[in-house]
Amino acid sequence: MSSSDWVSTSAPYLTPREGGRSDAWSEETAARGRRGRQRIVHAGEVPAPADVAELLGTTRGQVVVVRRRIMYLDDRPCELTDTYYPAHIASGTRLAGTAKIPGGAVTLLAELGHAGALAREDVTAGMPDAEERGLLRTGPDEPVLRLTRVTLDGAGRPIQVDKMTMPAGRQRLRYELRIG
Repeated sequence: MSSSDWVSTSAPYLTPREGGRSDAWSEETAARGRRGRQRIVHAGEVPAPADVAELLGTTRGQVVVVRRRIMYLDDRPCELTDTYYPAHIASGTRLAGTAKIPGGAVTLLAELGHAGALAREDVTAGMPDAEERGLLRTGPDEPVLRLTRVTLDGAGRPIQVDKMTMPAGRQRLRYELRIG
């Protein structure tokens, strides 16, 4: 990895922001002297893909809300993120729109009474499809990491599913576990 690569931890992205703070991505990149931004390419109701439906505890094709984003680090695309929400939580809220959400989506979820209590993440590696390769500006032989996260509330109900795709050579995932 070079000095332009990114080390990512999940915890800041699962914690609601306080007092008008910016979203976690903007704050984290600024704290490291970098520039992070995101472009929301689609938001709204869609039929749930089979894998998302399973994670949200619903059926394939049932309506869910998705926010599709391209994340940029110093104006270079570094991640594709699709975030899905159950329709009963997100329909008719700012989660279903393309405007930036003050404090980020996790903050809005908490304001709506849906705070995350547990997150499960699965990471795999593979080759991007042609669309992902073009959006991420990767080479033909450059693999990607795929991170799927489901966030559950205190009662164990799924409130959010994130599907992220990142160039493997430009990303390192860091997990910190507190024991005892």
